[in-house]
Amino acid sequence: MAIDPHFERNRDVVDRHEAHDVWGPVDEPETLGIHGTHVAVDFDICIGDGACLEDCPVDVFEWTDSPDHPESEIKADPANESQCIDCMLCVDVCPVDAIDVDPGRSKRTR
Repeated sequence: MAIDPHFERNRDVVDRHEAHDVWGPVDEPETLGIHGTHVAVDFDICIGDGACLEDCPVDVFEWTDSPDHPESEIKADPANESQCIDCMLCVDVCPVDAIDVDPGRSKRTR
């Protein structure tokens, strides 16, 4: 199951993390929601393989801990999503389709 490309319509912002929105539901440790808006990572399906961190030319992603999550205990967090240049490499290399980049969604931080 891939990230919901319409998460902004289907979910609510429930928190902030590293200057980006977290879209619920969140019920730690099993349910962590979607992190980011312009660059969105579904933490519930991210397996933490690191391909996005390795391939991103502008270092949008940073590791963040997710202890006891059933998929992985680290996640690729879009901590620097405002740096995104819309190259889509992260989307292309994610083996579980956990990332969505939409140039139409806001890059701003609140």
